[in-house]
Amino acid sequence: MKIVTSLSFRGQCREAFEFYAKVLGGKITAAMPYGDAPPEMPISDPKYRDWLMHCWLEVGDQAIMGADMDVDWAPGIDKPKNGFDVTLHTDNATEARRWYDALSEGGKAVMPFAETFWSPGFGALVDRFGVPWMVNTIPSADAKPAS
Repeated sequence: MKIVTSLSFRGQCREAFEFYAKVLGGKITAAMPYGDAPPEMPISDPKYRDWLMHCWLEVGDQAIMGADMDVDWAPGIDKPKNGFDVTLHTDNATEARRWYDALSEGGKAVMPFAETFWSPGFGALVDRFGVPWMVNTIPSADAKPAS
């Protein structure tokens, strides 16, 4: 089984996923715009032609899915995202710091990246697309917690 987070945007899905692919070293394997949908699909307004109805980003054996939505299809899409975080885990604090710094560019730090009592490096942020992230470094077996 694979559990995949699906993120919704308002016309920024392609830009966001290209950014995530660059930051995380992944590859977009699907990016289907509404303009390529069958003619009988109810979303026919030309302003949505280039919006993505489906996007898939592979990062190693993990994936993130996404789409562009408007308020008529997804009530609340125009509100800040809350109640979840996309969480990245690595055993490499340098890699975690790089992810945190790149993802927070143009966004907002929620918890600055730093050593914590559970991790040699953890941080939380909301990226420039409004997506909340947590970046966590998994401690080694012999790690001593910060005081």
